Amino acid sequence: MAHIRILKHYVHFPFLILGLLELCACMLAIYAAVPTRLLIGDINYTFQDSDLFYSALAYGAVILISMNAMGVYQARLSEGRTGMALRTLVAFVIGSLVFPIFYYISSDIFGVIWRSVLVLATLYAVLFVLVVRILFYTFVDENIFKRNVLILGTGKRANGLLEDFRKPEDWKGVHLVGFYPFEGDDVIVDDSKVIKTPLGIMDYVLANAIDEIVIAVDDRRKKLPLEELMACKLEGIEVVQESTFTERETRKVPLNVISPGWFIFSDGFKTSALGSVLKRSFDILASLILLSVTWPFILVTVACIKFEEGLKAPIFYKQVRVGVNGEPFEVIKFRSMGVDAEKGGQAIWASKNDDRVTKVGAVIRKYRIDELPQLFNVLKGEMAFVGPRPERPVFVEKLANSIPYYNERHRVKPGITGWAQLCFDYADSEEDSKEKLRYDLYYIKNNSLMLDFLILLQTVEVVLFKKGAH
Repeated sequence: MAHIRILKHYVHFPFLILGLLELCACMLAIYAAVPTRLLIGDINYTFQDSDLFYSALAYGAVILISMNAMGVYQARLSEGRTGMALRTLVAFVIGSLVFPIFYYISSDIFGVIWRSVLVLATLYAVLFVLVVRILFYTFVDENIFKRNVLILGTGKRANGLLEDFRKPEDWKGVHLVGFYPFEGDDVIVDDSKVIKTPLGIMDYVLANAIDEIVIAVDDRRKKLPLEELMACKLEGIEVVQESTFTERETRKVPLNVISPGWFIFSDGFKTSALGSVLKRSFDILASLILLSVTWPFILVTVACIKFEEGLKAPIFYKQVRVGVNGEPFEVIKFRSMGVDAEKGGQAIWASKNDDRVTKVGAVIRKYRIDELPQLFNVLKGEMAFVGPRPERPVFVEKLANSIPYYNERHRVKPGITGWAQLCFDYADSEEDSKEKLRYDLYYIKNNSLMLDFLILLQTVEVVLFKKGAH
């Protein structure tokens, strides 16, 4: 099992197991820290192990959430185990600073966790997590969690799968056995990956321990081997469309295979009155919390803009963007470019090393501080905290004419942060916008509070490690 679906979102199964083990390790750290502190201080304090459960669970949850925010459990983490170790240490620092809040709010529950106990618990937790991780990667072969996948088809659709899975880390959850030929498909995929066997698909699947068959044939009017595929299904072998396979493994929607029928019969794109109320409450609460934390940065940014460009220089930059259902609204941002950034009123794509960006602008864009005024757009109800990034009308008109289903991203409120911002670098071209649309459609299809919370957590990583900021 490579992935497990929780509240409509695909979670990489090995990292789910690792996270649960590390939660237990952090809880164990509390159980070890309290008696250690009593022993060191020769303190006579009687407690039951059950008294520590809620403290241990809270501490473990805070550390686990912090590691999630640092991207520790991302299957695509490119820095390797060294990067994972660095992010883990940062997560422990953040978690150890956040956890004492529980002490002041609920001292009757967490009263045993004194500051000295927390220091010892953190030392123990780092050690225990290190041991768990070493054992996990030493004794657990990642291939155990991989599914042996056979792709039926050798034409354009089959080759499109290879184009979506370009990097080695893209295949973390699956092992590609090969492409089984289908009558009528041209051989466009690499010939070395085409399976040449006299066996029928059923016999081949059973002989090679195939876990999953992906249907990726070009001409579906040709008769599929339905009897053999049904026999495979009855043997417990998964049979899925390439769109489902791509969405599950890459967390994005394949534009080349979707159609109006796909939208209609898809198991996603669901909304409810209760869900809308909860999301709006989440938006307001998250915005107010972030404003209460970041107001010093807001004041410093205002002062820096004035210092660089003069007292009469405008602080904010308002720009018309396309909102939910295509309705225009004015987005508010700290001005990061010169006043005459768009002479003549012509819209220009932002790009890397854009010479229109001011010195202060370069800093606030790198750390996403320029986005903070959009919290007022959220409070006004024009934006959500999480959703597709709003685009300018002139670009929307152009992109909608060249990219199929582009306007579907306007079915939900635009957001300050979003799934595409986490998974893809800054879009500064039409081709980039097409790729980002695939992530936006994944978000809209699998929209849930859990996914919003995960995106919000991992946005912390984007800010700290400066991913995707131009």
